[in-house]
Amino acid sequence: MATLFLRRLLSSAVLLIAVASVAFFLTDIGGIDPGRGILGANATQAQVTAMNHQLGVDRPVVSQFADWIGAAAHGNLGDSFGSKRSVVSELQERLPVTLSLVLCSLLFTALLSLALALFAVAGRRWADKVVQVVALIGQILPAYLLALGLLAFLAVKFGLFPVFGYVHLGDSVSGWVRSIALPVVALTLGGVAGCALQARGSLMDVLSSDYIRTLRSRGLGSRSLLLRHGLRNAASAWLTSLSLSFVAVLGGSFMVEKVFAMPGLGTLAVEATTTADRPVIMGLVVITGAVVILVNLLTDMLQLWLIPKARPA
Repeated sequence: MATLFLRRLLSSAVLLIAVASVAFFLTDIGGIDPGRGILGANATQAQVTAMNHQLGVDRPVVSQFADWIGAAAHGNLGDSFGSKRSVVSELQERLPVTLSLVLCSLLFTALLSLALALFAVAGRRWADKVVQVVALIGQILPAYLLALGLLAFLAVKFGLFPVFGYVHLGDSVSGWVRSIALPVVALTLGGVAGCALQARGSLMDVLSSDYIRTLRSRGLGSRSLLLRHGLRNAASAWLTSLSLSFVAVLGGSFMVEKVFAMPGLGTLAVEATTTADRPVIMGLVVITGAVVILVNLLTDMLQLWLIPKARPA
C-alpha cells in the first residue's frame, strides 16, 4: 500500500508539472499584455513596451518558462506584476478564505448526501421521490444564483448575516461562522444533489445483489445489511462523486466569493486575469492544481483501503 501511494504521489507530481507547463504557454498564446494591464488603456504603446521590457515578458516564452519553472522548483513563484508582493504571500493570505468555504461545503455535502441516500433507500417510496426532487433542484440551480438569492433575502432584507466580507476564525468564531454561512449553503446544494443520487443508486445496486439476498435469507437484519455491508461496498462510487463535487465546489467558490466580496482565491483570480498578472495566474494554477490532485489521490487511497479487492496485484 505504501509503495502504491508513493507511485501515485510521483505520478501526481508529474501531472502537476504538466498542468503548470500547459497553463504557462496558454497565457502566452492568449496574448495577455501585462504592461497594458498595469498601466491601463490610456497608456501609450511606448510606455506599455517599456513596462513589458521591465517585467521581462518581452523575452522568448521558452526562456521565461525556464526561469519560472526553475524558481518554482525552489518554492519561489515570483512577484505579482501589480502589487510587487510575493505570489506565495498573496496565496497564503487568500487560501484560508477559499479553503474555509470549500472544506465546510465538502463536509456538509458528504454528511447530507449520505443521509439523503440512506433516507431514500431505507424509507418508503415517497421518501425516494422526495430525495430525487431535492437532488433535481440542486442540480438545476446554479451556485451563484442561489448565492444572490440568499444575499438579497437573508443578508440585505432581514439582516441575519453580514452582506459581505470575511472574519478570520482566530478573530471571532461566531463571526467566522456567520461570514461563511451563506456562501457555504450556496456551494453545498449542488454537490449534495449529485452525491446523494450517486450514493442512492450505488446502494440500491448493492442491496439488490446476490450476496445481500443470501445474507438476508440467513436472517441478517436490514439495518446491519445496510450499514455494515451496503455502505462499505457502495462507498467507492460515492467517494468518486464526492471528489468530483470537490472540483465543482472549488470552481464555484470563485464566483460565490465575488458575490459576497470575500478576499479569497476567486477574487484574486479575477484581479489577476483583469490585469494580466502572469505570476499570480500561475500561482493560482499551481495551488488549485495541487489541491485537486491531492484530493483525488487521497480519494483513490481511501477507496483501495475500503475495498481491498480493488488493489492491484
